[in-house]
Amino acid sequence: MTTNYLNDLNETQKQAVINYEGPALIIAGAGAGKTRVLTYRIVHLLQKEVPAGKILALTFTNKAAKEMKERITRIVNPEVARYLWMGTFHSIFAKILRMEGDKLGYKSNYTIYDSSDSKSLIRAIVKELNLDDNIYKTNVISSRISSAKNSLVTASMYSADSSMQEYDKSSRMPLLADIYKIYAARCFKANSMDFDDLLLNTNILFRDFPDVLSKYQEKFNYVLVDEYQDTNYSQYLIVKKLAASHKNICVVGDDAQSIYSFRGARIENILEFKNDYVDYQLYKLEQNYRSTQTIVNAANTIIANNEGQIHKKVFSMNEEGEKINVMQAMTDSEEGFNVSSDIFDKRFAQQLNWSDFAVLYRTNAQSRIFEETLRRKNIPYKIYGGLSFYERKEIKDILVYFRMVINPEDEEALKRSINYPKRGIGDTTVDKIFELAATLNVTPWSILPEAGKHPEHFNAGTAKKLSMYVDVIKALSLNSDTMDAFTKAREIAMGSGIMRELKEGKSPEEVSRYENLEELLNAIKEFTEAADTNGEPTTLESYMANVSLLTDRDTEKEEDRNKVTLMTMHSAKGLEFKHVYIVGMEDTLFPSPMSSGSARELEEERRLFYVAITRAEKQATLSYALNRYKWGQLERCSPSRFLKEIDQQFLVYPQTGGKPFKSNIHQGTKPSTFREEPQKYTKDDRLKKIINTVRPSDAVFCASDSSLFSEGDNVEHERFGKGLIISIEGQAPNTTATVEFEKSGSKKLLLRFAKLKKI
Repeated sequence: MTTNYLNDLNETQKQAVINYEGPALIIAGAGAGKTRVLTYRIVHLLQKEVPAGKILALTFTNKAAKEMKERITRIVNPEVARYLWMGTFHSIFAKILRMEGDKLGYKSNYTIYDSSDSKSLIRAIVKELNLDDNIYKTNVISSRISSAKNSLVTASMYSADSSMQEYDKSSRMPLLADIYKIYAARCFKANSMDFDDLLLNTNILFRDFPDVLSKYQEKFNYVLVDEYQDTNYSQYLIVKKLAASHKNICVVGDDAQSIYSFRGARIENILEFKNDYVDYQLYKLEQNYRSTQTIVNAANTIIANNEGQIHKKVFSMNEEGEKINVMQAMTDSEEGFNVSSDIFDKRFAQQLNWSDFAVLYRTNAQSRIFEETLRRKNIPYKIYGGLSFYERKEIKDILVYFRMVINPEDEEALKRSINYPKRGIGDTTVDKIFELAATLNVTPWSILPEAGKHPEHFNAGTAKKLSMYVDVIKALSLNSDTMDAFTKAREIAMGSGIMRELKEGKSPEEVSRYENLEELLNAIKEFTEAADTNGEPTTLESYMANVSLLTDRDTEKEEDRNKVTLMTMHSAKGLEFKHVYIVGMEDTLFPSPMSSGSARELEEERRLFYVAITRAEKQATLSYALNRYKWGQLERCSPSRFLKEIDQQFLVYPQTGGKPFKSNIHQGTKPSTFREEPQKYTKDDRLKKIINTVRPSDAVFCASDSSLFSEGDNVEHERFGKGLIISIEGQAPNTTATVEFEKSGSKKLLLRFAKLKKI
């Protein structure tokens, strides 16, 4: 073992590594090498002959623990490193509970329930109690129990707390305490723990058995914690107890990257470390090794607006780098086109890989437009940390209704739609339908209206439910061959009960599903308008023929490692890319409207922006749309207040030759508030002025020659009137133009049919 590893560190990093006695707080700015410092601090402890078994290192991901172990074993003897207690909170405490759980009544071979196991048990309990699962929703109950456990509230404590009982009554779930109690008892009886139990039971173990706590306090002379800003109360308390004896605790993190409060993370844990350990040492890692000077400086001006923080001045010694691009689009569709085009151009101009690019958004629903525009340019992409838009459950749920309306003989669509939303038609009944259909050699659909004729298979109540389902599908099928796709799709969303089902959800997951349904309807609206303009069929059947191509995953043959990454800003934490596009920079999207009532929540949104922009190594691009579809209607948007908070010297506006857009975000005027109702779409003044001042041509309306038109041309359409060509894409004879019309809004026209004339 040598000390050469210290030569890899700058002076501040080195001091954080070699001063290993006593409590230490290491504040590490984005890209400042915190993992290296934490790893080398452990190496240094081993160099000082601290036994590996005396060191406890806690991380949040298995990946982080694995990377640290690999780095350590490259420097020290692997036979020494193998005795380190290093891993995630859950894996380490699960190991302790294997050895000590008998004191709580568990056997050492207890099993761990994952999320699906837990939710399955909750569903069973709700069913056994004869409760309405439309009220007692599994995800809501699961989230409530998880929050209670992470706040160290056991089932018995929950039942005894009158405030919690009142909250549950107001939520129309007065029996939630009973569900929690039964759930805990069933887990215990099955000799099982869920993920939250691993933390809760460790706290109970240390609380009720002081000799066990003392044993592990003596065992772990040094405690190190990664990403300390992400710890919840339960994790914080365990760490504090373990370090209470020796006080050799080192925590590493960045308060500016605390973005997981919705998971229970408490930023106070890192901000108040100085109060828990008054004799602590503070080290600030302020040199960013990842990003250009411009990106780092811009990020500093963003986070400076937060009051609740440990102040630091992050800097970069890398090249100055290009300024941050700010892209303005007339509509959300144009935003998708702009971003995909920019990625396409940069990739080939700079000889980059597709994997060098990432598109970051605030909500999962925003991915749809970028998926579609990337597909059109044959740019490979992957959804990170989530499903493709069209693979999401709520999207599949509504698409199968579309399929049933078009073709009720579709067996797979029938299986998925027959009991969603809930109609009381169970799996046993569905099995009987398919069994009988096979026996009679008919389609399952034909069995449904005749169910009453088969009393040996279906009782009267079941036959009635099946008949009601048939009536729903038949009613939704009316005029489906003549009605436009958007009108019919919206009718199905409402008539099926799916829109109501999703709208009533209050959890973040349910709100996201509702937003995704809205985004799907926006896509269908765009399809309908484009098809109508181009003289193509606008029916739901035509739309489904189109969307089936978009969801065909077999067309992608590229390896996942060389694809453009699409992800939420939350998912991007810990990652880095050469080029990052942060999209949807509007006050109706980011910061989230849900943060409007709290300065604390607004500060977390700003930290999220800080995380997003510091993912970029070479260049960051910020994008927003002036108009965005909301439930099929274009509505006016205001640029995000966060754009105004960036020092303008670090920004550039490529669409205007580098000059700022004429927008209130650069004039110091107050941006629209979150609670303000969005304005209905009206024509942008700049566009209106251009259109009204051009001299009309005497040319007649005839089939358009695509070679005659360019972006920025003023044109006129016999139906939609005057407009401005925003973009042109595709090759003849399939060239399309996106035109912003003065009175009709944005239209996508197939030029060979559009009959445009220049003016």
